[in-house]
Amino acid sequence: MLTKKRLPLYVAGGAGVSALAVFLGLTLGNAQATGSTLSASPSSTVVTTRDTPMGQILVDAQGRTLYLFAKDTGPASMCSGSCLSYWPAVPVTGQPQAAGGASAASVGVISGDEGSQQLSYAGHPLYYFVGDKQPGQTSGQGVDQFGAKWYVLGRSGAAVSTVSSSAGGTSSGGGYGY
Repeated sequence: MLTKKRLPLYVAGGAGVSALAVFLGLTLGNAQATGSTLSASPSSTVVTTRDTPMGQILVDAQGRTLYLFAKDTGPASMCSGSCLSYWPAVPVTGQPQAAGGASAASVGVISGDEGSQQLSYAGHPLYYFVGDKQPGQTSGQGVDQFGAKWYVLGRSGAAVSTVSSSAGGTSSGGGYGY
């Protein structure tokens, strides 16, 4: 005769939470060495485009603006140390993908320090700017820091040299905020 056995509630609940986390693509990540946090992350890095007053520019799947550093030459990052605290390298998750007006042939990966992988586009290492607090902001556009200027990229992969009035600077001339 078969008897029914029930799993304790904490075992069944834990399995349910684990399955939900896997289904939603949730992962544990390190938030700058301050401890682990639960965050949603896509199964792969996605580069797409966004329409702005500067034209179509490259953004990630969450709408965060992607930048190039004019000091970078070829597929090597010249941003290190304190530079990376203001201009974090765009990390790579899974196989990078292109969406919207972005070119799949232009999306690439370069090797960073200690075996890390950084997203590149048309041969340019890509970065975020810590001054961009919301998706779509371009506060880093035209900023001259760490030996060269920083620019958003157009869908061709070229630097966009115009400065938008919505770049996040003050109204004290040119959107730079100086």
